Formats: sequence, structure tokens, C-alpha cells
Amino acid sequence: MSVVIDKDAPWNLDMSIIIPVNDEELNIAGLAEELTMVMRSTSWSWECLWIDDGSTDNTLSELQQIHKKDARHQFIVLSRNYGQSAALYTGFNHARGEMLVTLDGDGQNDPSDIPVLVRHLLENNADMVNGWRKYRSDTAVRKISSRIANAFRNRVTHEQIRDVGCSMRVFRHRCVEGIPVFRGMHRFLPTLIRTGGCCSRIVEMPVRHRPRAYGQTKYGIHNRLWVGLMDTLAVRWMQTRMVYPKVKTSSLNIRN
Repeated sequence: MSVVIDKDAPWNLDMSIIIPVNDEELNIAGLAEELTMVMRSTSWSWECLWIDDGSTDNTLSELQQIHKKDARHQFIVLSRNYGQSAALYTGFNHARGEMLVTLDGDGQNDPSDIPVLVRHLLENNADMVNGWRKYRSDTAVRKISSRIANAFRNRVTHEQIRDVGCSMRVFRHRCVEGIPVFRGMHRFLPTLIRTGGCCSRIVEMPVRHRPRAYGQTKYGIHNRLWVGLMDTLAVRWMQTRMVYPKVKTSSLNIRN
């Protein structure tokens, strides 16, 4: 199934895969090989943007080697650690794809899910397909904290997203143009996209979730659950205050 690229849009590829990484030197080479193999089996034009979010290990050296092997793998190095939301936003602003795919750099998301998500988006004429981890390879504590956070976010924001913490998703580039950026923004992408007014067709489908091969997760209850609950209240306030004026008439050649 082909992707129709808007001739007036600033992007010229079918797809940009955006992967924030922080100290993932042992995981990214294998993940890059998997991505290349998966995308080689498709007809879509693509790039992969690796966003190095202030790594202090040999992540940059690994990214340089990956880029040397295949120039479709590009990398951007941030000046310091800004967090996953800022890294994703950097990727959004530099991506050349009509569709954007996001996943984690720790190898727990399976790249073979990418074509499935993309086809689901195109076949359903959706704006976003959000993955949900049906069988999670995480500790009981992480599963419970995620369940609490998901339930709280959905209740407060009036959403029905199964797994907003899942990084595996595909969406149209236009959906994140002008999206507000703040720490923790990535946990509310479906809600923020719908709140933006132009993208409301959001669907979900199960995706694979694999055990982490190397390293340790950087998220826990203290740096994720509690701040996420507070962010939810801020997003709800934002939902109630957003305004989208529609132009009735004008002498300018503009689009609503």
C-alpha cells in the first residue's frame, strides 16, 4: 500500500522513524540492523533519526558507525540530557517523512511491528495508530504503576487509550505541527494530537514487547508515576483552554 504525500507539504519521504536514545551503546547497533532489514522488505522511502539525548557512554560512536554503513540512519546530538519529550520534538522538527514512527532505543519495541502499524493507519485512514503492549516484559512494579497512571490519565482527560506509555506508534506528520512541548509530553501524545483539532482519528492495536537485552531502564515510580499524575492535571487544564478560531472570510490566500 502506497503513501500519498501532500505536494504542498515540506516533507519528501514516506516515513521518518524517530528514536530517542540515552546511554544505549549496547542496544542500538542490533536495533539498527533489525530496522534496516524490516524496511528493506517494504516499498516505502524512509529515514531513521536517532536523537542522542546527552549520552555519556559510547552511544555517539555507535551512531556514527551505523550512519557510515547506511546513510538513511541519521543522528542528532543534543547538547545535554533534555528528556525523551524534547528529543522526540527535535525529531519531529527535523523529520522529512509524511508519516512518523516512534519507538524506544532499548530494543524492547519490535521493528517488525512497523509495517503492520503503517498499513493499519493507511487502511483505516487514521491519523494515529497507538501501540499497546498486550504482553509486557517488565517487572510487576512497572506494570502496576503504568496501570495506575493510564487509568488516572484516561479518567481526567476523558480518553480511552489503553497504553499511553507505549512508545511504538505511527502518525501523520501534520498532527504534531505546533504541538506544545513540555517534559512528559510524550506520555500524552494521543491526547495532545486530538486536542490540536486537526487529527482526531486515533486507533490502537497490540504490539510486541521484548525483554531489555542490555542496560537498565531509566524510569521508575519516583521519576515517572508521580510527575505523570501532576502532568495529567496540566493537560486537562490545557484541554479546557484551547481555542481554534475559524476564518469566515479574508482577502488573503489562506487555509483554515
